[in-house]
Amino acid sequence: MIDIKFIKENINTVKKAMLNRKETVNFDQLLKWDEERKFIIQEIEKLRVKRNKKSEEVYKIKKKYNKTPLNLLLENSKLRDIIKKHKKKLLMIEEKIKKFIFYLPNIPDKTVPISKIGNENKIIKYVGNPRKFSFTPKYHWEIGEKLGILDFTTASKISGPHFTIFKNEGCVLERAIVSFFIDTHKAKGYKEIMLPYLVNQNSMVGTGQLPKFVNDVFKCINDDLYLIPTAEVSITNIYRGEVLEIDTLPQKFVSYSACFRKESGSYGKNTKGLIRNHQFDKVELVKFVVPEKSNEELENLVIDASNVLELLELPYRVVLLSAEDMAFSSAKTYDLETWFAGDGLYKEVSSCSNFKDFQTRRMNTKIKYSKSNKKEFLHTLNGSGLAVGRTFAAILENYQQKDGSIIVPEVLRKYTNFDKIKHR
Repeated sequence: MIDIKFIKENINTVKKAMLNRKETVNFDQLLKWDEERKFIIQEIEKLRVKRNKKSEEVYKIKKKYNKTPLNLLLENSKLRDIIKKHKKKLLMIEEKIKKFIFYLPNIPDKTVPISKIGNENKIIKYVGNPRKFSFTPKYHWEIGEKLGILDFTTASKISGPHFTIFKNEGCVLERAIVSFFIDTHKAKGYKEIMLPYLVNQNSMVGTGQLPKFVNDVFKCINDDLYLIPTAEVSITNIYRGEVLEIDTLPQKFVSYSACFRKESGSYGKNTKGLIRNHQFDKVELVKFVVPEKSNEELENLVIDASNVLELLELPYRVVLLSAEDMAFSSAKTYDLETWFAGDGLYKEVSSCSNFKDFQTRRMNTKIKYSKSNKKEFLHTLNGSGLAVGRTFAAILENYQQKDGSIIVPEVLRKYTNFDKIKHR
């Protein structure tokens, strides 16, 4: 979240940031509540001083005359009642301020593109060239169903639309991708961790999923538990409410998890198959870093996520997202988009983001500098390393053969123990 002190001291900057994100925000209302909050706090303090003086008078009279001044006790009782009413009103205003701030997205980094007309995401680079086919390439859902490794019809019968069943060699390939991702990232210094798929409300608030996106997440009816939309939620909350020593940073984690999201995007071929499901697999990368290193760590995160695409020999491009296109909690985001031969488009397989202190303020996670004992909010970063289902889909489309079979990328063969998936 954004510090209210920063908002008040930099109101024009914050207003401009929200406009750049195409957010309509009534900051006048926030400032009005804040003034009201300060006034009530001052009134409470005045009443407390007055009450304390009367209490001293009561004490002196009781000591000197050995009797209780009922009139003063009555006045003190009235003062207590007024203070209680003020406190109640103060809590209501503070809750309004807190809710207001919790709904504000992060302030974009200065290097983030600003859209003037339409989307102005900036393509940073292309890596690799899309394969030229001697035949018309098929979509991954067509390939998968014909090979008997994907089944969308039965999944829909069991659960509903936007679910998938992996079968036969498809199961092996999915597991191979996960293992390959984790092993590759561990070799880069990431620590593997496996966490719960169910988290409490505080965890969801901490990373920015709640309260704004309550309609996009799955919640257990009888418990204060939510299915994670990404392992980022579980990992980032490891240090909620804690103070880390500077010499323990940076910390880098890699985690596989199933992910669950209600939103299923627009309908049509560009979100069909494995592209946007309610349940999907992902390997997540999360970093905890000192503030002065977070932008550098973001660039390294992009390199680490890109590395697996290069090892899979999948053509891709790196895109710097504009302010209006970034996720709610992000200050700066790069998308990695790989080529899908079926419809000749680049599609996202990873988002790498620097959240700066947006999440750690919500979670109250700080860093302590050893020499000065100074404490401040550390920075968090997160990136898909990668979305497993989308990578699976990209492999099917880019490695498809004229006879309908699929060549398994060389780096995955030690995990699959086969180099080709043929018609059964």
